Amino acid sequence: MKSTPHNLVMSYIYGGRLGDRPAAITPTSIACQELMEKSEAFFPEAHLNPEAMARLALAGHELLGFDSVMPAYSVHQESAAFDVDMDWGSPNMMPDGKSFPYQDFGDVVIPNDILEKPSLAVVLRALEILRRTVGGQATIIGKVMGPWTLSYHMVGTQRFLTAVGKKKYDLVTKMVESLVPVTVAFANAQFRAGADAVVVADHATGNLVGPYHYRDLLLPIHKRMFPLINGPVILHVCGRTLDRMDLFAESGVDVYHFESANDAGEALAKADKKIALAGNINNPEVLLDGSPEEVFQKTREAIDAGLNLIAPECAIPLTTPIANLRAIVEAVRQGF
Repeated sequence: MKSTPHNLVMSYIYGGRLGDRPAAITPTSIACQELMEKSEAFFPEAHLNPEAMARLALAGHELLGFDSVMPAYSVHQESAAFDVDMDWGSPNMMPDGKSFPYQDFGDVVIPNDILEKPSLAVVLRALEILRRTVGGQATIIGKVMGPWTLSYHMVGTQRFLTAVGKKKYDLVTKMVESLVPVTVAFANAQFRAGADAVVVADHATGNLVGPYHYRDLLLPIHKRMFPLINGPVILHVCGRTLDRMDLFAESGVDVYHFESANDAGEALAKADKKIALAGNINNPEVLLDGSPEEVFQKTREAIDAGLNLIAPECAIPLTTPIANLRAIVEAVRQGF
């Protein structure tokens, strides 16, 4: 008897028995213009309206065949709840925050009703729709920003990283610690709304900070934070991260979602079966500019390396052809 998409993905997330084939999942956005057209759910509405958000997420499963659905396409849902000046984008552009409410590293005040703020409530309502529609059939994945990434949005990325570089660690740690309750509350609300797993995007990546920064500043926070989240966690950190993969494996997450800048075989060796891995199909050269045949080949290479959770490496470019996304699904199904 073949596994359902939901059972297949959840087995890999929990490190259970191998399924009858690898899974194609969506830890980050697979929203693109063609998928918007086919689902009639366009940006910016799909960031702001729960029905449009859910409809676009469902299209990845129902029209393309991915084994999961993920309805949070923007990285600014939480920052918008802090009244950041937002440009919610268009079918040609992802949202962008235009202001930084704590650029002076002042004391963060979390709104008492933060989960009721429109930018967070829309994700929770979309998850409820998805639970009613495909709950138990496809794996429902939520997404939150981790406190390090939220600090970029509160302070400004360059300003925050300058403080890291100048070793103003008291300021940095205070800001990150103060935002942990936002990540935890939003993640747990997503589980209550219907998520089976939640991605925590926390970009302590190799081209921004060293592995020792992650070890000394963020890993202790992650170790305290992840046990407070009431379900499986998929950590997403962009870029080159082989030099901190063993640290991610200590953090308490269930899965690490990684980019093509890291060799899949090396990543698996570094993870040493302590956590599951998901990835790592290249976006710009393969999914955007490559052919379906090239996508198929790269996907099979990832499978041959030992990956069971196959995914685009990060949120895909908005002009990605859906034929290339379908090639991922074909590669995880063909021959199994």
